[in-house]
Formats: sequence, C-alpha cells, structure tokens
Amino acid sequence: MDAITLLTTRYSSPRLIEPAPSGEALTLIKQAALRVPDHGGLKPWRFVVFSGRVALSKLGDIFAEAAVEDDPSIANEILERARQLPLRAPMVIACIAKCTEHHKVPVQEQVQSAACAVMAMQQAAFALGFGGIWRTGAYTQYEFVKQTLGLGEDDEIVGYLYLGTCATDAPERKNVDCSEFFSDFV
Repeated sequence: MDAITLLTTRYSSPRLIEPAPSGEALTLIKQAALRVPDHGGLKPWRFVVFSGRVALSKLGDIFAEAAVEDDPSIANEILERARQLPLRAPMVIACIAKCTEHHKVPVQEQVQSAACAVMAMQQAAFALGFGGIWRTGAYTQYEFVKQTLGLGEDDEIVGYLYLGTCATDAPERKNVDCSEFFSDFV
C-alpha cells in the first residue's frame, strides 16, 4: 500500500478479531511509534501491551477497580462492562505520554508526540492488513489506572490502541470537502 492510499483510506475498526499483530508485523508497528516527531529527542512515550485473554482480562479488572474507586455505588452492569471493554480486541496497547520538564519542549508538545505515536501505530497496522481503533474516555483519566500502570505524576494516558483483524469490510466513505476546513491566508 502506498503512503497516500494509506493516509486517505485509513479508518477506525471497532470490531476486531484474532489474529492480533505479532512477530515482524508487531515489531514494525512498534517501530512506527518510535519514529514520530520528537522535539528535543525526549522520547516522551511509553507503551504497555496487553495481548491474550489473561492480560486483557487483567486490564478489564483494572478498569473495573478504577470505576469502583471513582464511584463505590456503581451498578454491577457497569462494572461488568468495564471488565469486558479490553476484550473487544485481541490486543490493546496503552499509550502513555511520559513527560519531563524541559526548557524548550513544553509538556503539551510531549503529549502531542505521544498522540502521534498512537496514530503512527494505527497507520502501520492498517498498512500491514490489520485493523485498529484508538479509544480514550474515563479509563485514561482515573488515578487508579495511572498508578497501576506505573505512570508518574505528570504522565498521561493518551489512549488505548485496540488492534486485531477487521471483523467487517471497510465502510464506504465519501471524500470530505477540503474547503470546509482549509482556507488560504490573504
């Protein structure tokens, strides 16, 4: 797949099944994350890979415990949903902005670099014939999740990249009119 086709046809795949990327494909996906813009060469990213039912179930337990810590009166069906969230794909990569104080590179720019890493991994997965979806939400914000994954005080979870094989065909999508979003400065 050429780069322009990749960039203009990529889509998020919410329905993912086995197999997940592995071996050389997974290595290439990881390498893509490490080649994103990185002002100052800070490498402000860390990744935790959850692969296989045991690891994904542990992530679900972390989500459930975080939800209880946030609201001790939470309904059982919401807890069960939290436990099931990671099981929507055969692999989930937690993407962390590992920020450091720097006189030229503000924290916001470091977070943006980590976000670029997520996008690069999803693009690489797509180019290799896999699907993925970048998910955020409350489970990127809960302190319990951050502590359990070993984040520092200034670190952020920029998202969870769910990876696997697309369970459905690519959706039909129309091109968006560029003039709605771009204008020339005069």
